[in-house]
Amino acid sequence: AALGYGAHVQPGNVYLIFDFGGGTLDVSMTLIEEEQQFQSGRRCRVLGKAGKEFGGSTIDTWLMQEVLRRNGRNDWDDDVRRISSALLGECRVAKEKLSAQERAEVSVMNPETGAVLAAEFTRTQFEELLDQHDAFSQIDKTIRRALNGARERGYTEEQVKSVLMVGGTSLIPSVQKTVQRIFGKGKVMLERPLDAVARGAAAFVAGVDFYDHIQHDYAVRWVNPQSGDYDYWLIVKRGTPYPSNEPVARMTVKATYPGQTELGISIFEVGERRERGEAPAVELVFDPSGAARVVKVAPDEEERRTHFWINEHSPTFLRAHPPSQQGEARFAIEFGIDGNKRLLITARDKRTGQVTHRDY
Repeated sequence: AALGYGAHVQPGNVYLIFDFGGGTLDVSMTLIEEEQQFQSGRRCRVLGKAGKEFGGSTIDTWLMQEVLRRNGRNDWDDDVRRISSALLGECRVAKEKLSAQERAEVSVMNPETGAVLAAEFTRTQFEELLDQHDAFSQIDKTIRRALNGARERGYTEEQVKSVLMVGGTSLIPSVQKTVQRIFGKGKVMLERPLDAVARGAAAFVAGVDFYDHIQHDYAVRWVNPQSGDYDYWLIVKRGTPYPSNEPVARMTVKATYPGQTELGISIFEVGERRERGEAPAVELVFDPSGAARVVKVAPDEEERRTHFWINEHSPTFLRAHPPSQQGEARFAIEFGIDGNKRLLITARDKRTGQVTHRDY
């Protein structure tokens, strides 16, 4: 992105990449490290990053909901369902027009009945709609989280040389103003969000590396005897660099009943939960006919989605021979991360002393 924007990239420069596309907002602080004598090219390291499942398609959905509201309709009405995909497409077109002009109209006719759903939006009304859905607040919080990650590594907001805006949703003027308000107009590069990355890729030279870090928390699930509910013990914290030279976590696996031969660990990737005060989680759902409607995500479903069971299909991979006694601390476990960002397990049978898994 920096090369695509024509930035004069130098070792020691810190850039903030603001990538706002159709489905997600991703923000990262990146350092151009000093050139190593034994390596060609410059090395880049991610200092802090944050993401949000919020993009242009989310805004299209908000516009569609507003068109229906103005027309006194609902997305579950049969005649609306027949034209919902076309309506969503018109909302996307209107959003794009409002990035370049002051007014845009949404209009869709039902070919069977001749009924028309229509609404006109000014840019001011569009920005008010974004504000109602906390769009600017979400942008600000995502940027702050990336900045906080960099601050933990000794780099502050003042050290950002340039902010590079990429992704189609970065074309929205109020989004650009939000970023400029945080960093100042002089630092924000926003002229070519659609092709900066492609231009930069064309100019990309061999030998540039990216030091990254783990973006999610990873945890082992266990049953809390006091509450009787599942709880999670963190083994890899978000922001951990990789590969790891030393184990990132250690634990012991105990047998729960006499004669147990199969033991295991339930390992979960833990996503970010919605913060208190944020609007209820919703999603766009398409039925088999192609009709679209907006539904709220139930709290238990939202909870389920924030915890992804990585080894669901092989939870009991530790084999105890001879069988374990109840309560016996049978396996000593160490966790590590390799250069391909894979979680590794080394397991030792404490009774026999045998290493059953090494960097598995």
